Amino acid sequence: MPTTLACITYFYRMEKVILVNEMDQEVGAMEKMQAHEEAAMHRAFSVFIFNTKGEMLLQQRALRKYHSAGLWTNACCSHPRPGEDIQKAAERRLREELGFTTPLSKIFEFTYKATFDNGLTENEFDHVFIGRYSGKIEPNKDEVSDYCFKTMNEIAATLKSHPHKYTAWFHIAFDKVMYWWSQSHNL
Repeated sequence: MPTTLACITYFYRMEKVILVNEMDQEVGAMEKMQAHEEAAMHRAFSVFIFNTKGEMLLQQRALRKYHSAGLWTNACCSHPRPGEDIQKAAERRLREELGFTTPLSKIFEFTYKATFDNGLTENEFDHVFIGRYSGKIEPNKDEVSDYCFKTMNEIAATLKSHPHKYTAWFHIAFDKVMYWWSQSHNL
């Protein structure tokens, strides 16, 4: 019988991501793990959720994740499947990871490249969505170890005092979301 890690690796080998250029134009598709092994640029999304108090939802990635395991990050991050609308993909993954749905709005996009200790690289064109939610959260334990809500100032402080506890993309996206938050009256 295969180990859990072998099953997870097999799943990531079967799942495909959308390859893109620096303008987010599709240039093909590739198995997810191969894209991370070859540092191929691919389309991704990050979802940031705020409750009615204005606090941001953070999740701690499950310990079995293929990279950034156990690190804290925004509510949800993933990749759309070939042929899948990016906003629909973000809504799907939010439901799969945290067990709820809420309307999402895209606020910006950015690119980043980060190499991890295990030799994998994220090279992503990342679309950032925000939403509001204060209801019940039912995390998928295969995806999420823990979750909490924190104020923007609390998060900013811990990013400085304990940067190693957060994902690479969260460091980049948080500053942009913080700027958007300071300029916005939408939430």
